[in-house]
Amino acid sequence: MAFYPIRYPVIYGGENIISLSLSEDSGPEDLEAIAIAVHSVIGLPTTIRSLKRKGLRLEKGKILDRDYTGPVLEEVLKTNKIAHEVPTEGVYRGKHVVVAPIRSKDGKVFAALGIVDLLATIDLPSVFQEYMSVMEEVEDAKK
Repeated sequence: MAFYPIRYPVIYGGENIISLSLSEDSGPEDLEAIAIAVHSVIGLPTTIRSLKRKGLRLEKGKILDRDYTGPVLEEVLKTNKIAHEVPTEGVYRGKHVVVAPIRSKDGKVFAALGIVDLLATIDLPSVFQEYMSVMEEVEDAKK
């Protein structure tokens, strides 16, 4: 089932409403708005591709590649499951990444979105332990 995205302004109640349609055939130009929004919010390297076409790679506020795929993006497109991995090949080789499927209403994967997962590299228990230690010192100093 191929669905080709159509973009056009829709008039509703006198207002222009812009719609964005995505499918397994979406290319980088179709995925760009979502990729830029996610990248702008989180500020981490971001990748996205559809099932049938390669997509985008963004870093530091710029699109670096408009013909991108990676091994974890491809794995998620095959398994339809979220992946937290350290790829052994590709641009993000050796870095923690998390990739999530983008699914249709019926649960079928049609695209995948990934980020470099900086939180995976932080030892959160030790960070919170250090935080509690500092807070105890601050409370003791107040007495």
